[in-house]
Amino acid sequence: MTPTQISTVKAYLQKRFGIDGFDLRARKVADSVEVYLNDEILGLLYIDDEDADDISYDLNISILQQDLTD
Repeated sequence: MTPTQISTVKAYLQKRFGIDGFDLRARKVADSVEVYLNDEILGLLYIDDEDADDISYDLNISILQQDLTD
């Protein structure tokens, strides 16, 4: 993902969820970034840009069982 795409998606997440604590961090692979909320990893965000006219993003959030009982 390009820096412009990362900042655009970050701004969208902050506006959509009403939270300023999102941070998107680049990974070694170019098709995804790590999504953090208040310095805690929330999940991964992938870009689907096979069709340049129809780019989409897929957010995968991992929830650990232990986090549900805390």
